[in-house]
Amino acid sequence: MDVTKYTANITDQFQEFSAALVADSPVPVHSVAVVGSALTPDFIPDQSDINSIVVVEDVTIGFLDFMVSLGKKYHSHSIAAPMLLTPDYIQTSLDVFPIEFFNFQAIHHCLSGPDPLSDLTIENTHLRLQCEREVKSKLLWLHQGYIGSLGNEEQLVQQLSESITGYLPLFRAILFLAGHELTLSGHDTAAAVQEVIGLDNKVFSSVLDLKKNGHTGEADKLCDCFSAYYHATRQLSDYVETLSV
Repeated sequence: MDVTKYTANITDQFQEFSAALVADSPVPVHSVAVVGSALTPDFIPDQSDINSIVVVEDVTIGFLDFMVSLGKKYHSHSIAAPMLLTPDYIQTSLDVFPIEFFNFQAIHHCLSGPDPLSDLTIENTHLRLQCEREVKSKLLWLHQGYIGSLGNEEQLVQQLSESITGYLPLFRAILFLAGHELTLSGHDTAAAVQEVIGLDNKVFSSVLDLKKNGHTGEADKLCDCFSAYYHATRQLSDYVETLSV
């Protein structure tokens, strides 16, 4: 996916953070890459955090202390704590976290050093297995979340809106395995999944709207939304089980 037009979302403060990291790190820094929503139309300036990957020779306690000092200086500039990786960790984790690395590879922009993500080879069998594991885990989480909310509308809204962000990387992986074109937009991604699995409603898109706008309707409509979300997730689980790679 082409993220070029969204690189303007990478703030001057993040550029400064990246430059200071490379210049002053106590261990060699191989690469710095921005990943995730900052490179999509879903990014909201002054609200959304900028996420990144930093590839270093070794993650030492001295390096962690250095990152803490940088964090104290830049945490107020919507810069999330970077994911710290070594080249060996990346190569030995592609079978364990294929969804995560698939999405990093799909949505990233390298700021410094050689691109650590462009040449990764992620096996479809590993990707499909994690898709099944993730969607089934989400079903269990929905059971617990609904019971744990004890009928508290505000808590249920928060659980729904927080959960949908975690669905988007899963959606992209499923769409890829199904042979469909990927998109940077969360709404377009949700719409594509809804179409692929044959949903007769737009519940995933509705929950994205819920995350953005909050809940202003009646409690019974919220429960209906949760029920539709749950059944849609079950339908998604059934679809993943049919995927052959």
